[in-house]
Amino acid sequence: MRHIDPLSISDAVRTAVQKINTDIDPLILKAFKAGQSKGDEIESQVLDILIKNADIAHEQHLPLCQDTGLVVIFASVGIGVSLSEPLEASIQRGVAQGYIEGYLRKSVVRDPLYDRKNTGDNTPALVYIDLVEGDQMTLHIMAKGGGSENASALNMFTPSDQEEAIITWVVDRIRQKGRNTCPPLIIGLGIGGNFETCALLAKKSLGRPIGQRNGNRSYAELELKIMQALNDLNIGAGGYGGHMTVMDVFIETAPCHIASLPVALNIGCHSTRHATVTL
Repeated sequence: MRHIDPLSISDAVRTAVQKINTDIDPLILKAFKAGQSKGDEIESQVLDILIKNADIAHEQHLPLCQDTGLVVIFASVGIGVSLSEPLEASIQRGVAQGYIEGYLRKSVVRDPLYDRKNTGDNTPALVYIDLVEGDQMTLHIMAKGGGSENASALNMFTPSDQEEAIITWVVDRIRQKGRNTCPPLIIGLGIGGNFETCALLAKKSLGRPIGQRNGNRSYAELELKIMQALNDLNIGAGGYGGHMTVMDVFIETAPCHIASLPVALNIGCHSTRHATVTL
């Protein structure tokens, strides 16, 4: 067994939540710069503003966005790992330290309906734990803003539906909500599993690096079809029109019931914030 110090877990989470809120994903920044050369004048100006915003955030250690997000962590824990306290306790401590010490906005309320009082340290984070082979721990850490999250959706298709039905549904949703979600966007889709699993798959897919296609050829092609259809909407960067409505589309799948075809759509904004830490 390999012991991992709980304080090292907290420290890794503390550092990560601060860094993802101030340092944009380099692949997103690269996409902004590539889009400038292809867009019209207004879209190029919007992308230039986003690039300058990212530069200032990095140089001055300021948040990329005033909404510093709800933290979501997918933890893959090797069966050869030994812990001296519950993993979630180590993670929550790190989130609290990161948001307090980093002067990041705290966006979590203790009760969703009747007692919407801020918890004061952006906890609890949402933590999902999987046991895997090995003696390492990998934390996939996200800070998910409310605007893009609120536009996400889930639909229970039937097995007789084809890929065109899914494409049409996604396009309609982005046509309705896309301008309110800070484009250019990253689109995460979960297909299969059941009601809750497809939503988790969609969320998890947003941590994939731009340009990484699904390992299944059919789903990889579907990702590209949906991306093209969304960029044809002409919503563009900032919602002012243009070719760059989305930067990428990611699909994750799972086996499902013979009577079901659940599909979830989770939206990442132009500052989609995530990091992977291995301990």
